Amino acid sequence: MKEKEKHARRFFVAGRVQGVGYRVFVQRLAEELELQGYVRNRQDGRVEVMAMGEPEKLRLLLKELKKGPMMARVTEVNEEPATVDVRYSESFTVEYTR
Repeated sequence: MKEKEKHARRFFVAGRVQGVGYRVFVQRLAEELELQGYVRNRQDGRVEVMAMGEPEKLRLLLKELKKGPMMARVTEVNEEPATVDVRYSESFTVEYTR
């Protein structure tokens, strides 16, 4: 997919989402959906996901982010537009807390 055809979205996930395998869940899901970007814990207790790819796959990601892994309890997912970042154009990574 050409960079200009990619869409990018940022999601902020609230609830019991840290210490329950949420980041690994997101990474596996994003790889299955062939998305690129990153997931990381935030100091405010939320998880941040920046994903790039086809719009339909981003919609599927959002649907699953709202569910989360078995031990998580998602209470809210906020979504906003993001800019395609070529630094993440090859993979989906777990990053350190900011």
